[in-house]
Amino acid sequence: MGIGIRVGIISLGCSKNLVDSEIMLGLLSGAGYTVTPPDAEAEAVIINTCGFIAPAKEEAIETILKTARLKEEGSLKVLLVAGCLAQRYAGDLMAEIPEIDGVFGPGEIESVASCIESALAGGRPHLVGSPEYDYGRVMPRVLTTPQHWAYLKIADGCGNRCSYCAIPGIRGGYRSRPMEVLEAEAADLVGRGIKEIILVAQDSTAYGFDIYGRPMLSELLRRLSGKGAPWVRVMYCYPTGFTSDLIKVMGEKENICRYIDLPLQHINDRILKSMNRRGQSDEVRRLVYSLREHIPGLTLRTTFIVGFPGEDEARFEDLYRFVEEARFERMGVFKFSPEEGTAAANMEDTVSDEVKEYRYDRLMTLQKEISRSNNLLKVNTAVKVMVDGKKPGVSNFYIGRTEGDAPEIDGSVLFSSGPRGAFPGEIISVRVTRAFDYGLRGVLAP
Repeated sequence: MGIGIRVGIISLGCSKNLVDSEIMLGLLSGAGYTVTPPDAEAEAVIINTCGFIAPAKEEAIETILKTARLKEEGSLKVLLVAGCLAQRYAGDLMAEIPEIDGVFGPGEIESVASCIESALAGGRPHLVGSPEYDYGRVMPRVLTTPQHWAYLKIADGCGNRCSYCAIPGIRGGYRSRPMEVLEAEAADLVGRGIKEIILVAQDSTAYGFDIYGRPMLSELLRRLSGKGAPWVRVMYCYPTGFTSDLIKVMGEKENICRYIDLPLQHINDRILKSMNRRGQSDEVRRLVYSLREHIPGLTLRTTFIVGFPGEDEARFEDLYRFVEEARFERMGVFKFSPEEGTAAANMEDTVSDEVKEYRYDRLMTLQKEISRSNNLLKVNTAVKVMVDGKKPGVSNFYIGRTEGDAPEIDGSVLFSSGPRGAFPGEIISVRVTRAFDYGLRGVLAP
């Protein structure tokens, strides 16, 4: 049925969602569909949505309505909505946006081809049941990231119950993928030319506990570090999930990036308790100091939420002073958004939007100063850089990243190569000549 039909996917939201999209493309390609950009030439388009916070939901609805216009302006015959928004609001979407030809949730990834076939035949498929999908084997994937880096989803779902987060209700409980499957998939990625493998999960430090009875991220990293990828990066670590063995492995293995993504969300104990976060402020501080002591050259990334219910001025000042003290190399800030179905949505003592904006601006202004100060220390030093590609329109200028910069999230290094040139995925040495708020500039080191 799918022979020759042109199908494209628009993937919204997080990197974990992108892996789902790549698997769907792999399944469709194997079923005879022609994978194409989701533009006017596509006959079927799947929008893999995010439903995590209000702005993500708004983006998804806007994308659906914009894509629906291709039914009049292009070749589009079938528009399907998948992912988290479909899991949460399937009935509403089908009722309120008649241009949608079907919906399916994250637990129905393998039904993607049959959903298209049903819609082409005049049906309106509605496949939304359990969100839990079996990742217990290597799945076909059409990689959509640049040719030298890719994501490796090590688990899905979440076992934490943070009061502000709807993910456990959307994606189900935490489910680790078997270690041998991840080893096989990593080897396959390296065989395709991938130079940087980025491990993602809702909580990477919880990896293995559900199937092996204990946290196994350290053992997984030991195994993956031997698969041939020059860089292995870990994202989304929970602060109470670090073991001494995990810290040891991250400090000893040369190809594991000295980079830890550690979303802390807050530092005030009263707010952490309201957020239902494990660990108190003194434990967080000890962890930050321990990580920096045992992992030389570590880059720490974190995220915080401002404007959570009950965050008065004194509790925000606790957070501000902690950011001053910890001097995180990378930091993001979110303004609290009450999400339907979460405990925090019904909390009292709310914070106004104006105060949220003010606190957001204060923290990000502080972080800009910290980031620039850290970057200035790198001037006249050599840094190891993975080349991402050529800077468009400029001869012999390239863009790359240090191991302290995750793609699509952190800053970059702009450098001139002279006549030598450089190619994506190559790891080179760059002498830093200038520092900016969130990036560096330099020249290829001799």
